[in-house]
Amino acid sequence: ALRGRPVLTTMFYTSCQMVCPMIVEAIRANENQLSSVEREKMAVLMVTFDPDRDSVAVLKATADKRGLSAPHWTLARCDAKSVRRMAAVLGIQYRQAADGEFNHSSTIILLDRDGRIAARTNNISGADPVFIKRIRSLLT
Repeated sequence: ALRGRPVLTTMFYTSCQMVCPMIVEAIRANENQLSSVEREKMAVLMVTFDPDRDSVAVLKATADKRGLSAPHWTLARCDAKSVRRMAAVLGIQYRQAADGEFNHSSTIILLDRDGRIAARTNNISGADPVFIKRIRSLLT
């Protein structure tokens, strides 16, 4: 559904209190370096590691609470087997701990217009100038 435009994608889970909110803010920081016209040419896709707890309603409530407006931002879920496959394709490592929390990579991935990985950043402390340059190269 997002084919035809660059997509910033990552994996997360809604009950995360530390890293996942930082990932959201890092995506915003990178986007804030782009013009509004540039931002309109791309999309953000976040897929949950936790489909058992992150129902469509929970994802919608999280998007509303954090101001992640559709159609630009998409918070998605799939079955556990597909989560594992998607993480492998994206090169994101994760595992569920005994307490139900997840340990996972903190990676933001740039997909090109055909869904191929074009760049990645592990910088979740703010905007990544090299990553932004690569985003811009796909928007021209």
